[in-house]
Amino acid sequence: MESAPLVLLHAFPLDSRMWDGVRDLLKPITPDQRGGDRSPDLVAVADDVLRLLDERGIERAVLGGCSMGGYVAMAVLRRDPSRVAGLVLADTRAGADTDEARANRLAMAARVEAEGLGWVPDAVVGGLLAPGVDAAVAGRVRELILGQDPAEVAWAQRAMAARPDSAEVLSGVDVPALVLVGEHDALTPPALARELAGVLWRAEYVELAGAGHLTPLEAPEAFASAVADWRRRVGV
Repeated sequence: MESAPLVLLHAFPLDSRMWDGVRDLLKPITPDQRGGDRSPDLVAVADDVLRLLDERGIERAVLGGCSMGGYVAMAVLRRDPSRVAGLVLADTRAGADTDEARANRLAMAARVEAEGLGWVPDAVVGGLLAPGVDAAVAGRVRELILGQDPAEVAWAQRAMAARPDSAEVLSGVDVPALVLVGEHDALTPPALARELAGVLWRAEYVELAGAGHLTPLEAPEAFASAVADWRRRVGV
């Protein structure tokens, strides 16, 4: 049986280049998530994903996302779960933001609009990556952040701040799922990832040693191998 196409959705505040290290093994489709001039709601990006599937003649895909990409995958499930053959959720969570987290997102969005992105890498890279990560990886993350459109970064923060809790929609999805998390993920730590796996009916849990919040960038070979092995086992 031919496997379903794999769509991978990137983390914030990056773009589809974050998947470069896993392309050779996984051969994913990796759209860039852009808000444009639409109201800040991740459903808009989810609709873009569904439109992309339509354009490519794909009935069902294995849908994966890292961090914000995971939130977009959950938004796709709210729109049309019939299009999802399997889930790969990396370094993400089912819950909505707390009031404090939401306020922090909105404050960052406003500052980015006012000042641009020059300050952002210093503010976020330390929390995104594991302690002692290779300097080349940290440099690449900084480069990707600085390459974004400030308006899109602000849009994404506001859209994530507005997202609902997704536990109910995930608990109703009966497809194979893989939950991955970095051992040193400070933003969505392993305990939270295990909770996420527990919400899903048919989930496997994988913890990637030595990695932080951006597992596909920090441990691309381990990430790609985990996804490829899981797909072979479950047949998606």
